[in-house]
Amino acid sequence: MKLAMGLTLAIPAFLFAGSLQAADAPVVVTSIKPVHSLVSAIMQGVGKPELIVDGAASPHTYNLKPSNARALQEAKVVFWVGPGLEAFLEKPLESLGSDAIVARLDNAPGLVKLPFREGGAFEAHDDGDEHDHAHAADDHGHDDHDHDHDDHHGFDTHLWLDPMNAKAMAAEITTTLVAADPANALTYEANAKALDEKLDALDEEIAATVSPVKDKPFIVFHDAYQYFEHRYHIRVAGSITVSPETIPGAERVSEIHRKVGDLGATCVFAEPQFEPRLVDVVIEGTKAKSGVLDPEAATLPAGPDLYFTLMRGIAGSMRNCLASA
Repeated sequence: MKLAMGLTLAIPAFLFAGSLQAADAPVVVTSIKPVHSLVSAIMQGVGKPELIVDGAASPHTYNLKPSNARALQEAKVVFWVGPGLEAFLEKPLESLGSDAIVARLDNAPGLVKLPFREGGAFEAHDDGDEHDHAHAADDHGHDDHDHDHDDHHGFDTHLWLDPMNAKAMAAEITTTLVAADPANALTYEANAKALDEKLDALDEEIAATVSPVKDKPFIVFHDAYQYFEHRYHIRVAGSITVSPETIPGAERVSEIHRKVGDLGATCVFAEPQFEPRLVDVVIEGTKAKSGVLDPEAATLPAGPDLYFTLMRGIAGSMRNCLASA
């Protein structure tokens, strides 16, 4: 009887302690799923961050909802990549998120930044920036390009598609959370260390996955993959469009159709958020096959494991399509 009474008394105390922990967690808001995944992994045991671009939505075409505005008003910390990717957040963060710590992850120390690709099978970007390149070979033997830009339009913003960039982003996330919530610093730092080790292991896994097909050229829907390409030496031969906000016209589609044949592209990859029939038109009458890549995790459930599922999915889709071509 005494044991039963002790358990009865302990249960409300446990629940009460749990409610205190949840109440003490800072309100953290994240922009897109890959960022949310990294923040979620670092916040495990403390709290869960909120996500703005949820479901199958894309940051390229997103419109802020009233619920998003309320979340920004209540946030203590906001994580986003930057205005080059989530342009819809730039003005709201200046007003709605004025009391929050706003961390731009495209400014994280140690990031590899690549300039927009131009010419050939890639459309030119109208930004007029000049890029000074500083090259350093990394542990996979390819060149890292570190660029310092004042203009956020000067580089490709799909930074997370290199796990080493994800590590740099995670380090910045950890520094920001520790500063905002020092009471939970030890948990953030322990989670960050575990995440860092997992990202190293993922990097090696992906390199092994794509190695057998890295010399086969392919076409993507939009030019979002050059970080993945540079990290693993794969051959993206061109894109149907550079900016998914703008559906390409008939002339551009015809040009890419010709490029598929001229370049000997073995696969053309669609993306789940955008018009898949364009890919069918591009490969019609060629030997190329079609596949799907999901660089922004539109089809994946949000959470701490999403980043790893996303990267393995891209590597697996590339290997499966290119190996069968």
